[in-house]
Amino acid sequence: MPRKIVCLGGDGIGPEVMREAIRALAALKIELEIDERPFGGAAMREDGEPLPAATLAACLEADAVLLAAVGSPEYERADVRPEQGLLALRKGLGVFANLRPARGEGIDIMIVRELSGGYYYGRKGRLTDGMAFDTCEYHPWQVERIARRAFDFARGRRRRVTLADKHGVLETSKLWREVVDEVADDYRDVEMTAMLVDNAAMQLVSEPGQFDVLLAENTFGDILSDVAAAVTGGIGLAPSASLAESGPGIFEPVHGSAPDIAGRGVANPAAMLRSAALMLEYGLGRPQEAKQLEEAVDEALRSAPTADLGGSATTVEFGDRVVDTLARRG
Repeated sequence: MPRKIVCLGGDGIGPEVMREAIRALAALKIELEIDERPFGGAAMREDGEPLPAATLAACLEADAVLLAAVGSPEYERADVRPEQGLLALRKGLGVFANLRPARGEGIDIMIVRELSGGYYYGRKGRLTDGMAFDTCEYHPWQVERIARRAFDFARGRRRRVTLADKHGVLETSKLWREVVDEVADDYRDVEMTAMLVDNAAMQLVSEPGQFDVLLAENTFGDILSDVAAAVTGGIGLAPSASLAESGPGIFEPVHGSAPDIAGRGVANPAAMLRSAALMLEYGLGRPQEAKQLEEAVDEALRSAPTADLGGSATTVEFGDRVVDTLARRG
């Protein structure tokens, strides 16, 4: 029975890079049912809302959700924005573990970012005197479940977990340190260290090869994952996966919708293709095909780079190279 993949092309360059991901998946000759649905600004133009009920229902019934990009300048000042669809999708699917791999020469890092708590979801507001506040909030169970994910990933890698926190000044970081230390007792075969987040950022730049799995709360993880992406080629090449305790995950590049180049056929689809590889590995349990796709993307980056990498290949030409490599090696 084919596995069902909901594809959300979304906005800007999203539909262009999504087409290349669908082509690559077809070249792998895996039995998949592809269901393309409107999302983001594209959905707002059709249905008036960024995440139509039918799209969410399809995602909930799928084996995985492949998302390209969200965000459209025409809604920049609107009360309802396309990006709200992404937050609603994450909430609807219950994803909490965000994976941001960063690979380069001598570098192989998996950043595990908690996605459902912290400042982004805590209490916030404005007081009558004009003061604004955002609250970083975490329950111990939220920390424990993401920590166990990080240690489980480490067992399949180099068996090292580094917790990035601000233990000396933040009460939430003290909670994180306590809970992660307790979890580490159940993983005696994994080395656990803690590092202040500012030092972790510096170490990512100066000595990134020391990291295996880097664990962080929502805001710290958001920042550190972009630092790691910059060190290994930039966010234009960076994929991500957002996983739930059960049910479908969301697999998406982190580069955004890039409306300035949309429709010109010059977008680099590498991050989208790498996100499809993450989907194969963590969403569909197909690590062999995930590796084949990763290797084909690496080959295309060397032999058919797009303009952002100093080359001249179009989006389709880059995709052609990936498809040709998969066919040749398949």
